Amino acid sequence: MSNLIKEIRQSIRLIKNDMVNKYYDLRINQVEDPYRVMFRSEPYKFIFILSHMRSGSSLLSNILSSHREILGYGETHIEYASEFDLNKLAFKVYRKTQNIRRLQDLKKLRMNHKYILDKALFNKIFLDENLLTSEKLYSIFLIRDPERTIASILDLKPHWSEEKALMYYLNRLSTLERYAKLINNKERSLLITYDQLLNQTDLVFDALKKVLGTQSEFSEEYKVTNKVGKPGIGDSKENIKAGRIVRNPRKLEQTITSTSIAEGMKQFENCVSTLSEYCSFVKNPN
Repeated sequence: MSNLIKEIRQSIRLIKNDMVNKYYDLRINQVEDPYRVMFRSEPYKFIFILSHMRSGSSLLSNILSSHREILGYGETHIEYASEFDLNKLAFKVYRKTQNIRRLQDLKKLRMNHKYILDKALFNKIFLDENLLTSEKLYSIFLIRDPERTIASILDLKPHWSEEKALMYYLNRLSTLERYAKLINNKERSLLITYDQLLNQTDLVFDALKKVLGTQSEFSEEYKVTNKVGKPGIGDSKENIKAGRIVRNPRKLEQTITSTSIAEGMKQFENCVSTLSEYCSFVKNPN
């Protein structure tokens, strides 16, 4: 009898999930304008965290996704060849995050978020980089100094050589500079460093609120969902599962040569300088 009940519940769950997916497909994919959905007059806006591996992008995406006006869960791995791929983003994010399990969950079907969030850590994501110039797309640049970044990359990917990790880091920062020059709009782009996110958090939150125009404040605490810490979506280390900003650095097993640190630091400083010219940025209090 218990097995029969389990089978019935599983069948109901599958039917419910199929109906919800068809509902989102109808509202999102049957509209020609990639910024609009059916039965909603206000167009969506999109936030992209433009960053590199081990930059704190999972922490930032969780903080943003926990804001009531923003919907996201981490890295979707969608490749953007045109604005119409934003439909794929909206559909995937709603389908992955808006689980309907109880009657009170039906309010999630309203689709009343202001922003949809994704993050890009690799150069292959934007097949058409001109998408970044859209007036409805906001870019949050997040970068981190090389020593800790490269050591953390090697901790995550022990099969990589230091040279490979360094080249990824240098190339990615160079790409982020190109993106900032292409966007060239301080009202829709913001530079944040990892150090600022941890140690000047209130200033970062004020800058986010100003650029995104959100009604409510951001919080150091974020929702810990079943997506937090999942490999392929974001940081899989333990700190991200705390549900709040953890400022104590995690011990890393890797050490980086002074040559790599110097080369990385030069590119990091160049990137900060370029992004500060083309983007809004968090100003130090002194």
